[in-house]
Amino acid sequence: MSNVDVLFRPFESAKLQLKNRVVMAPMTLNASPENVPMANVADYYRRRAEGDVGLIITEGTHPNVPAAEGYLNVPLFYGEQALAGWKNVVDVVHAAGGKIAPQLWHCGGMRGSGDLVLGEGDVRGHTPSGMNVPGKVNRHVMTDAEIADTISAFADAAAAAKAIGFDAVEIHGAHGYLVDQFFWEGTNQRSDQWGGSNEARLQFALAIIKAARAKVGEDFPLILRYSQWKQQDFKARLAQTPAELEAFLGPLSDAGVDIFHCSTRRFWDCEFEGSPLNLAGWTRKLTGKPTITVGSVSLDKDFIPEPGEGFFSPGSIASIDRLLEALERDEFDLAAVGRALIANPDWAVKVREGRMDELKPYTKEMLMNLH
Repeated sequence: MSNVDVLFRPFESAKLQLKNRVVMAPMTLNASPENVPMANVADYYRRRAEGDVGLIITEGTHPNVPAAEGYLNVPLFYGEQALAGWKNVVDVVHAAGGKIAPQLWHCGGMRGSGDLVLGEGDVRGHTPSGMNVPGKVNRHVMTDAEIADTISAFADAAAAAKAIGFDAVEIHGAHGYLVDQFFWEGTNQRSDQWGGSNEARLQFALAIIKAARAKVGEDFPLILRYSQWKQQDFKARLAQTPAELEAFLGPLSDAGVDIFHCSTRRFWDCEFEGSPLNLAGWTRKLTGKPTITVGSVSLDKDFIPEPGEGFFSPGSIASIDRLLEALERDEFDLAAVGRALIANPDWAVKVREGRMDELKPYTKEMLMNLH
């Protein structure tokens, strides 16, 4: 295997310093009854901090706005009980020598109406144009007032993250959830200030970033997770060319994003023909900002291999040589590990010590039991 030292170099940026380049990817746990993270959740993250993860990005958490929730037992990021629970998570992670950022997540059109999770009579998913998939209007079209309230809720949650001691905050703008539904022409058919052109489709995310920046100040790190692919369409693309990607990323960078978390199903895929760079590599090249790569790191099976198989599919341990080689070329700055870190809380320790043969393959039961 290639020299792993490159993965364990300290990361230094103006606003965030980490002991290595290993990030824990955000992964939904569905383990917070009444939407409050308890001791079992804190222990889950503590084990990863003790396992030498440089930065933990938590499961998605919901800001204080109607219809943000979409799945059972997902923690909130507002209210006295939920924030006290998160304060405990922060404290135990810091005590174990780790750093941690919450992911702020609005499910948008992924929240159904009258389904088994939410029950009859619940609020339909809020979306830009009433569509969870292109061409099918079966969700709620957000009003200007609802958009303004959502922007404020994200900013308030970012402020709460700073207040209770988190080291950064991530805004979920990927995978076909609300922020990404504003990005995506397929689900954003508005003709007002929030849609109708590529520039207008950026305005919702830009407003969230600017409002969050105003609340947390200039020195607190803001991370944006984005993706080309959507759960609704694996082949969807926000940018077909490097020039289109630059036009998409430039305003987001200027608005205050410090780190881009570039979500792909396979980190080794080249983003544009004729270049070996992946999405994180192109994002770093175009913005000059640090980037996180993610997608099936250390496993041989895609995050979502085939339609219908669901998230977090099982996979066997695979070589990380390509990851190390790209890090050596400074194509991106940080690498997010997902399912392999569920299976192996000490993944970073074993990789650093050359004990790859001791790594366990991921199974779904591990996530269900907060392994």
